[in-house]
Amino acid sequence: MVAALNGHTVAGGLMLALACDRRFMAVGKGKVALNELTFASSVFAGSVEMLRFAVGNRNAEEVLYTGAMHLPEEALRLGLLDEVCPGEEMLGIAMAAARELGAKSRPAFQSIKRLLRNPVAEGMRRRESVSIGEFVDIWYSEATWRNLQEIRIR
Repeated sequence: MVAALNGHTVAGGLMLALACDRRFMAVGKGKVALNELTFASSVFAGSVEMLRFAVGNRNAEEVLYTGAMHLPEEALRLGLLDEVCPGEEMLGIAMAAARELGAKSRPAFQSIKRLLRNPVAEGMRRRESVSIGEFVDIWYSEATWRNLQEIRIR
């Protein structure tokens, strides 16, 4: 799966992109963030596992602790994206990457993907139910809802 991102990719949108094998974004077309901490919320354990897989532990901390809205070039530096492309070329580049991945030996690709991603899935299964309970408690807190009313994406 390949993500072609042409606008803001925030919270759940970024999690969907992180689930993809490759991520491409048009230059100057949006920002990328997991900004939950900025409005007093949390994320699921699965989100952390996928983020760590994509960017490593240190960059995952930076992304989650700051909650910053990253321009595409900064998101690329952090490992959130694989390539930043001119807007008019992005879809073609993403499609070419999808064709390239799709042309690989299916059994070999599935095996390698399973080897890479199974530890992520295992971490999700092991920690997700507790994190969902924590998330719900935090999400429905008065502080979080007060902060949500003030969010402005620029």
